[in-house]
Amino acid sequence: MNDNRKFIIGSRGSKLSLAYSTHAKNLLIKSNSKLDNNSIEIKVIKTSGDIFQNKRISEIGGKGVFCKQIEEELLESKIDLAVHSLKDLPTKMTDGLCVKAVVKRNDPRDAFLSYSNKSFNDLDPKSKIGTSSFRRHAQLRLLRNDIEIVTMRGNIDTRIKKLRNKEYDAIVLSLAGMKMLNLINEVKEIFTIEQMLPAIGQGAIALQCRKDDQRTLNFLKKINDIETYHCIQAERALLEAIGGDCDTAIGGLAKLSNDKIFLKSELFSDDGKKKFEFQSSGHFSEAKEIGYKVGRELLKKAGSDFTSQES
Repeated sequence: MNDNRKFIIGSRGSKLSLAYSTHAKNLLIKSNSKLDNNSIEIKVIKTSGDIFQNKRISEIGGKGVFCKQIEEELLESKIDLAVHSLKDLPTKMTDGLCVKAVVKRNDPRDAFLSYSNKSFNDLDPKSKIGTSSFRRHAQLRLLRNDIEIVTMRGNIDTRIKKLRNKEYDAIVLSLAGMKMLNLINEVKEIFTIEQMLPAIGQGAIALQCRKDDQRTLNFLKKINDIETYHCIQAERALLEAIGGDCDTAIGGLAKLSNDKIFLKSELFSDDGKKKFEFQSSGHFSEAKEIGYKVGRELLKKAGSDFTSQES
């Protein structure tokens, strides 16, 4: 590095967040000769989402609860880079900050875990299945209406421990997180995209910095995964168009093939009982426009069955 100042990465303290931050750190070192193991430090920052683990995310401030404190340190120049799970980032970017780079996306699908059943279909009627997500709740209920879906919070270790203690018969987690923590052996079944369309941004790691921090932006430019970046532009535009937040039961996944981007989406009614679907495609340079278009079409289809958080 040109100066003696350490490059500081801000991260939540969970095993998964630290794995994401270490992955970003290694990519930075590999692609920038000015950075090495001694010049980068990972700083753990506690967020509201980590402190209040027994409450619903909507009760403690919504989608930004895993980001707010980290973003504040970024704005105050106490850290140079914030590493977030993209699906935790609010749709509206905080003034003065930007996400101009993302890490190559991991597998975005959802994973089924159970110690008593080999697969989701093997679950006995009235089995308890744990999830923190309104989207998964609605999707699971469509797949089977004879099971009990129970809200659960906590990091991956906590959730697996609760499953081991037989508080739940099964739980559903992000496959990307399981892979990142080398826990793939715990997974009994992987839901297909058709069964459970993932959350917007699932499996992607966002690298956030100050808009005017050219030094960090130059570092990040070298590790940005272009394909993932275009896909998340479409997905986040879709979420923005419907006025979505952490309580919105919505699935969305964009894929890039050659120069074309394909965006598939589904939105559930406020009561979770009706599903509205739409998909569109176009040139990757129009990723945001495609996202907005899909969002508008979903709103039209849902009508009064869905209440936007911005309305």
